[in-house]
Amino acid sequence: MSRITLPFLLTLVVAIITSCGDAPVTRDAQTDEHGAAHGPEVTLTAEQVKAIGLVFGSPTQQNLSTGLKANGRLVLPPQNMADVSVLMGGLVKQVMVQEGEAISQGQTLALLENLDFLQLQQDYLATKATLTLQRAEWERQQALATDKINATRTLQQAQADLDGTEARYSTMEQKLRLFGTDPAKLTPANIRSAYPVQAPIGGFIKRITVNTGQYADPNKALFSIVDNRYLHVDLTVFEQDVHKVKEGQRVTISDAHDPGVLHSATIFGVNRAFENDQQAVLVHARITDKTHDLLPGMFVQAIIAIDSTAALSLPNEAIVNNGDDHFIYVEHQPNVFAQLQVRIGTSELGFTEIIPMSPLAADARVVVKGAYYLLSELTKGTGEHDH
Repeated sequence: MSRITLPFLLTLVVAIITSCGDAPVTRDAQTDEHGAAHGPEVTLTAEQVKAIGLVFGSPTQQNLSTGLKANGRLVLPPQNMADVSVLMGGLVKQVMVQEGEAISQGQTLALLENLDFLQLQQDYLATKATLTLQRAEWERQQALATDKINATRTLQQAQADLDGTEARYSTMEQKLRLFGTDPAKLTPANIRSAYPVQAPIGGFIKRITVNTGQYADPNKALFSIVDNRYLHVDLTVFEQDVHKVKEGQRVTISDAHDPGVLHSATIFGVNRAFENDQQAVLVHARITDKTHDLLPGMFVQAIIAIDSTAALSLPNEAIVNNGDDHFIYVEHQPNVFAQLQVRIGTSELGFTEIIPMSPLAADARVVVKGAYYLLSELTKGTGEHDH
């Protein structure tokens, strides 16, 4: 698709406006009714103002920060990523989730069948029954020893048998819990061949590497899970700027592929050692606004707020430039717009500091949308202007 240039768009707008009525009237620098001088002006009709879509605003005091630019990457801390594997292999009976699905901690992801799991349940129930008998026997031998009827060795053997069985019983309990089975609820009637593979954290399923009927190897991750709620950005700050960065500073980040979308973050940590092969440290910033647009691994651009001062500011779109000069347009009479030269300072979050070169009233009606059309009218025949 061919690229539409700004001059073409402005020519098209001029054609539309001209068709709405009289052509705009431009005049050189003037003196208003109070004797104050102002720059050249453009006079439009009400219909032309509406057709162009001019939007007005007034200068405001904004806390704008001088910023340190840095590049970085979105990452997750280790505790918010999980690769799910199994302690004991088995055949996949059922996969119960899909990639991209939101899950909660402890949710069953798949069911695996294994004969050793069946044997473990059988051994646990048999050990539980044996333990009941040995406790009764130990209590009987203890009573006989109290009455000096049996030998001390007999009581000691009963104690040793009981201790060994209790150890095996406790170990089997822990094994069953590792396989997602509650030992207290296990009975001969509900022994099962399949055990659940459960999610260790909540989040989203990133990857599934098994399918129904496949043998799940204990050495292979079956599922990958990410919890993007704790996403943060690692920024690279070079040696000469490290002293400017500290915890608590605000950071504005944008996707490297979509710079117009901004997100806020706050620095929570600064590494105390240089990265390998470069004189730079990683600075960690936690993202404060929640969004589904940011994903682990994305590259971002960032501005770290170093200091902040209140400054007279306008939206970026209100300020236009012609060569090295910057201008705004003020409605000093109905539908009459005077050009006012300004110097610009810090820009942040869609606002830019302005320093007017001539007086500007606090309640001035400044064109904040459509200023480039007015500039085009005043620069006809004088060469192209710049963004």
